[in-house]
Amino acid sequence: MPSFDIVSKVDLQTLDNAINTVKKEITNRFDFKGSHVVIELNKKDLVLNIEVDSDMKLGQVLDVLISRSMRQGLDAAIYDQSKEAYQSGKAYKKDIPIRNGIKQEDAKKIIKMIKDSGLKVQAAIMDDMVRVTGKKIDELQDVIQKCREANLGIALQYVNMKS
Repeated sequence: MPSFDIVSKVDLQTLDNAINTVKKEITNRFDFKGSHVVIELNKKDLVLNIEVDSDMKLGQVLDVLISRSMRQGLDAAIYDQSKEAYQSGKAYKKDIPIRNGIKQEDAKKIIKMIKDSGLKVQAAIMDDMVRVTGKKIDELQDVIQKCREANLGIALQYVNMKS
């Protein structure tokens, strides 16, 4: 039976390249000359730490980060910006976790959305991915289209298409 996997994986090398590009652009920008800006990626915990002088500059760094990441081919949804920035002394800090893998509750949302679509496919949660199987490849492609239209707030990739 034809099948494919729905995953949410981040290529660490591409992410690292995007962050290095952001660092380079920020150091060359006129409005950041002489400012305290620290952008670090903790590869072990997959957390991006940003530290700047003001709240306005934090917003500018985040805009540059998202635009550069998208140019590198990364989805903006990989950055979990739900946590608020906090002030530590004179600096504003923000810790941004990188979403890697599909969480259990997100996987359940994906499966519910697939079942509600009425397509004759089966979906199953396997660790941090969702496997979808069906009798026809056209139905699987319809599932991919439905997932893209659903706007679930996470970056999804569709891999291992087997017929």
